[in-house]
Amino acid sequence: MYITSGTSALLRRASHSSSGKRVFSSLSRKPASPSPLPSGNSNLHSVGQQHLRSLSYLSAARWSHGVGWKSPSSLAAQIRIASASSDTLFHRKIATMAAENPFKGIFTSLPKPGGGEFGKFYSLPALNDPRIDKLPYSIRILLESAIRNCDGFQVTKEDVEKIIDWEKTSPKLVEIPFKPARVLLQDFTGVPAVVDLACMRDAMNNLGSDSNKINPLVPVDLVIDHSVQVDVARSENAVQANMELEFQRNKERFAFLKWGSKAFQNMLVVPPGSGIVHQVNLEYLGRVVFNTDGILYPDSVVGTDSHTTMIDGLGVAGWGVGGIEAEAAMLGQPMSMVLPGVVGFKLSGKLRNGVTATDLVLTVTQMLRKHGVVGKFVEFYGGGVGEISLADRATIANMSPEYGATMGFFPVDHVTLQYLKLTGRSDETVAMIEAYLRANNMFVDYSEPQQERVYSSYLQLDLADVEPCISGPKRPHDRVALKEMKADWHSCLDNKVGFKGFAVPKEAQQKVASFSFRGQPAELKHGSVVIAAITSCTNTSNPSVMLGAGLVAKKACELGLQVKPWIKTSLAPGSGVVTKYLQKSGLQKYLNEQGFNIVGYGCTTCIGNSGELDESVAAAISENDIVAAAVLSGNRNFEGRVHPLTRANYLASPPLVVAYALAGTVDIDFDKEPIGVGKDGKDVYFRDIWPSTEEVAEVVQSSVLPDMFKSTYEAITQGNPMWNQLSVPEAKLYSWDPSSTYIHEPPYFKNMTMNPPGPHGVKDAYCLLNFGDSITTDHISPAGSIHKDSPAAKFLMERGVDRRDFNSYGSRRGNDEIMARGTFANIRLVNKLLNGEVGPKTVHVPTGEKLYVFDAAMKYKSAGQDTIILAGAEYGSGSSRDWAAKGPMLLGVKAVIAKSFERIHRSNLVGMGIIPLCFKAGEDADTLGLTGHERYTIDLPSNISDIRPGQDVTVVTDTGKQFTCTVRFDTEVELAYFNHGGILPYVIRQLTKQ
Repeated sequence: MYITSGTSALLRRASHSSSGKRVFSSLSRKPASPSPLPSGNSNLHSVGQQHLRSLSYLSAARWSHGVGWKSPSSLAAQIRIASASSDTLFHRKIATMAAENPFKGIFTSLPKPGGGEFGKFYSLPALNDPRIDKLPYSIRILLESAIRNCDGFQVTKEDVEKIIDWEKTSPKLVEIPFKPARVLLQDFTGVPAVVDLACMRDAMNNLGSDSNKINPLVPVDLVIDHSVQVDVARSENAVQANMELEFQRNKERFAFLKWGSKAFQNMLVVPPGSGIVHQVNLEYLGRVVFNTDGILYPDSVVGTDSHTTMIDGLGVAGWGVGGIEAEAAMLGQPMSMVLPGVVGFKLSGKLRNGVTATDLVLTVTQMLRKHGVVGKFVEFYGGGVGEISLADRATIANMSPEYGATMGFFPVDHVTLQYLKLTGRSDETVAMIEAYLRANNMFVDYSEPQQERVYSSYLQLDLADVEPCISGPKRPHDRVALKEMKADWHSCLDNKVGFKGFAVPKEAQQKVASFSFRGQPAELKHGSVVIAAITSCTNTSNPSVMLGAGLVAKKACELGLQVKPWIKTSLAPGSGVVTKYLQKSGLQKYLNEQGFNIVGYGCTTCIGNSGELDESVAAAISENDIVAAAVLSGNRNFEGRVHPLTRANYLASPPLVVAYALAGTVDIDFDKEPIGVGKDGKDVYFRDIWPSTEEVAEVVQSSVLPDMFKSTYEAITQGNPMWNQLSVPEAKLYSWDPSSTYIHEPPYFKNMTMNPPGPHGVKDAYCLLNFGDSITTDHISPAGSIHKDSPAAKFLMERGVDRRDFNSYGSRRGNDEIMARGTFANIRLVNKLLNGEVGPKTVHVPTGEKLYVFDAAMKYKSAGQDTIILAGAEYGSGSSRDWAAKGPMLLGVKAVIAKSFERIHRSNLVGMGIIPLCFKAGEDADTLGLTGHERYTIDLPSNISDIRPGQDVTVVTDTGKQFTCTVRFDTEVELAYFNHGGILPYVIRQLTKQ
C-alpha cells in the first residue's frame, strides 16, 4: 500500500511513539501543498490527493518508508485519527468527482472476505463488453488507467473506446494518453531531472507565475545506484573504501538530490549503498496494486532507466522513458503513446539441468530481436510460465530494451503472490492485491482453463531447448552457444572490424604479452579475461544464479583452482538481501577466496564504472594491441562501455562469470578443454565445477528467507552516516553556484516568453556527423570516464579540477557545459566523414579541419550555421539517455536523418525540439550518394497546424540531389511540443495558465 500525503504527519507521530526514535527524515516524501488541479481533470485519484494536500495542518509533514507502509492494517488506525469534518469533506468531494466521470456506473466496492471493503475500483467486467475478455493483460492495464482518468479533457471516452477496440485499432497506430501511477529515477538520470525541475521553478518565477506549481503530482522514487565505482576490488574493505570515494566525488550531487527530496513534494530518495534501482523496485517499491484514499488501481511506472521493464516480471506495467518525458509525467501531463501491438510469447516445458535464467534471457533476446518487437509489448503466457520463478521472469523482463520491446510482461499469478510474501509484503496487502486483480480480470490462474486472448503476432519456445550460452563480443543480442564459443572467438579475430570482428592478422593471433604483475610473471593473449564482474540488475536480483556462482566458487576452491590475481574480479549485489543469503549459505567466503569480494551496492561495471585496471595490465594491453575480454553478468556490452581497454565484452550468467574468470580466457571450449589443474595435479573441467539445478534449488530454499528482505529494507530508511551528515538548505528555489562543475543552471528557458516560437525548418545546414547503423546513446553521450584529451577534460582542468577527480560523464549530468562537451565524445565513434579513423572527431566541412565534435559544432554555431546528422538503422539504441538528445540540441543540431530510430531516443529528440526524419525504405545516405559534405535544406510549414504526424517532406541538397523522408513526429501531442520548442517549455506554458 502506498501512504498518501495526508497521512504523513500522523505516521511520523506514530513512528516516534512506537520506536522511541525518529525515523530517517531525509528519506522522505513531502506532501504536496495546495495547487490548482489541471483544468477539467476529474481524476478521482488526483482529487483525493488534492484534498489531502489542502489540509493545512498536514502541509509541513513528511513521511518515511520507515513505518510498515506495506501493511494497510497498520495504517488504518492512524488514518482514522483524521478529523471527522475533513473526512466528511473528503468523501463528499470523492462522490462529486465520481459523478463527473462518464464511467461512474462501473465504480464499485471490493468487499473483504470477513466483512467491510478493501476499497472502491473501476470494474472492467461491469462494462459487459466481450472485446475486453480477449484483450492481452498488459492492454487491460492501459484500459483501466484511461477509464479511471477519463475527464473529457486529458483523457476522453474516445480514448477508452480505442483501447477496448485494441484488436482493430492497434494496427492503425492510433495515439492514446497514459497516466502512470508513479515515476522511478536513478541518480545519473535523476540529477538532470531535478536540475530541470529546479530550473523550471526559476522559469515560472521569471514569468510571474507560482514556482510551487512545479511539483511532482505522482509518487517519485529516486534510487542512488549509478555512482559507485570499482576503485577497490579483491578486498574485505572494498565496500567501505568505494563508498568513501563515492561520497568524496559526488558529495555535491548527493547534497543536491537531498535538497530535492526536501524542496519537492512526493519525492522519495533512497541513499547510496542501498542497492540497484530495479532490484529495490522489485523487492520493495513495487506496489502491484495501489490503494490510494480508498481507490484501488493497478501499479504502473515509467522510469528514466531503460531497464525499468524489470518490474514487468512482477505484473506491474513499467518501461523506460527519457528524463524529459518522465518530468512531464511527474507534473501531471499524460504521456502520449501509440497503442502498441502485443506479441504473445508462449513458453512450454521446463529448463534442463544446469541451464540458467541468463541462458534463457539471452535466447529470448535473440528470438525477439529477430522477430522484430520495437515499439511493441511482449506478453508471456502458457504452461511454461508457471514453471519459472519470479526472479527468472524479472531477468527476462529486464532485458526488454535489448530485444527492443517496450515491455516484456508477465501477468500476476500465484508465483507473483508467493514472491510478494517472500519479500516482506504483508498478508493483508497480498490478499488485497489478489482480490482486486481477480475481481478485475487481471489475474492468471494456471490451475483453471485459460481464456483465449488475441495477440498481434505469436512466438513460442520450449524451455527444454534452451542451452548454456553467452552474448558478445559487442552486442547483447549476438548470442553464442557455449559449445561454439571457441570457434566463434576465432572467427571474430579473423573477421573485418564490425560487431563480430576485430581483424587481427593471422600472424598476430597467437601473440603473448608477458609482463610483471606485482613482482610475479604474468601474460595476456587475445581473449584473456581482465575483468570478471558479477554485477547489474539483470542477474543480481536472482538468487538461483547468485547462489549458483557461489557453488562454482566453492567447488573450484575445493579442487584447488584459483583465479589469476591480475584479473579484476568484483561482486556488486543489487540489494543487501543478496549479502545476507550468500552469508547464510556459507558461499560468500568461497567467492571471496576467488577474488569476488563485494565492492558495493550499485550498477558498477555494467554501466562502465569498472574502475581502473592495474597499470601493468593496462600497459600490456595497450603496448601489444591485445584484444582483451571482460565477462560480466550485465545487460549491455557495447564497445567502449564496460572499459576503454576491453574490446571484447561478453554477457554471461554469474556462475559463468566465475567459470571464465577461473579459465582466464574466452578462447576455450568448455566441453573439451580443462579449465585448470587441480591440487591433485589432475585436469579440472567445466563439468567438475558446474552445479546441478537440484543443488542450486536446495541452497535457495534453505538460504533465501522473508526476514532478510524485511530487515534490509527497514535499514534502508535509516540511511548511512555519510548521507545523514550531508547538510542542505531548506529553500524552495535552488541557489545555483556558477563555479560548480557538477550542478549548473541549464540554458533551456533563457529569454523564454509566453508565446510559443512555432515550428522551424532547416536551411543550408552542414552535416556534423555521418554515421552507419547501430549508433547507441553510449556513442552519443557516454556515461563512463572522461578522456584526458577531450574538450570536457580541458574544461575541467581550466577550472582547477585534478584529473583523478574528473569522475564520469554520468556523474556530471547536472552540468550542461560538461555534457555538451561530452556529446559524441565516445572514443569508439565511427564517423564516415573521417574515412575509417575511429574517435570523437569530425570534419568541419567549410574549412576541411579535423576537430573534436564539440569544437566543430561551436564553430558552426558561432557562424550562425545549422547542422544535421546522417545515420543508419537503430539510431539511439541502448540506454534511455536524455542527454543523448539534450547534448545535440546544445551543439546546434536541428535534425537527424536516419534509417530507423530507437523508440525512447526518437521521443527524446522530439522533446528537445530536434526533428527526427526517416529515409524511405530501401534508401539511406549511401544509396542516395550522400557523402555528408553537402548542405541540407528541409522545408517545414511555419504554421504547426499545417504539419501532420508522419507526413513526407523533401530534403534538398546544394549539389542538386533531393530525396523524400518521413517526419517522425508520431502524434499530435509531439507536434505541440515541437511548436513550443520542446516538451519542457510546453509544460511551463501550460502550468502558468492554470
